[in-house]
Amino acid sequence: MPKSKQQKVAAVESLSQSLKQAKGAVFANFQGLTVAETEELRNQCHQERIDMLVVKKTLVKRAFDEAGLKEVDPEDFTGGIATFTSATEEVTPAKIVNTFAKKHEVVSIFGGLLEGKFIDQTMVKNLAALPSKQELLAKMVGSLNAPISGLVNVLAGNLRGLVQVINAYKDKKAVV
Repeated sequence: MPKSKQQKVAAVESLSQSLKQAKGAVFANFQGLTVAETEELRNQCHQERIDMLVVKKTLVKRAFDEAGLKEVDPEDFTGGIATFTSATEEVTPAKIVNTFAKKHEVVSIFGGLLEGKFIDQTMVKNLAALPSKQELLAKMVGSLNAPISGLVNVLAGNLRGLVQVINAYKDKKAVV
């Protein structure tokens, strides 16, 4: 069933707003997936708070123009276009789509956005290989915590040594 003009305008407006606010976005072709596979992808996106929107190329072109993305032409993409955007994460959309594309060969990545600039397919795959923000924060906290933990262990070692000397002295006095 064809979309009405109001639905098309709303879709273009929604997509252009998502692109303007996106820290990270990925454009991919998912045609050829079964309904169950598409729902699986949508559920993964929903769990990670990624917006997935599928619209026609002509509407994507209008949304790109409204969002100020002049350097890329959606007409160059083959097949349908699904956009995956996140207003909070740069890496997560790339991770989800790249992981899903590895399991399902029909999914192909066209490119994406990072900090408002278009990036190609290889950059999206490189971005997907990076650790997430949460992983990086956890590594940083571990790195900051390591010297403190070492100091605590060294100080505790001295106390353990003192306790062992006192116990040995106590045992020596008990034998005599």
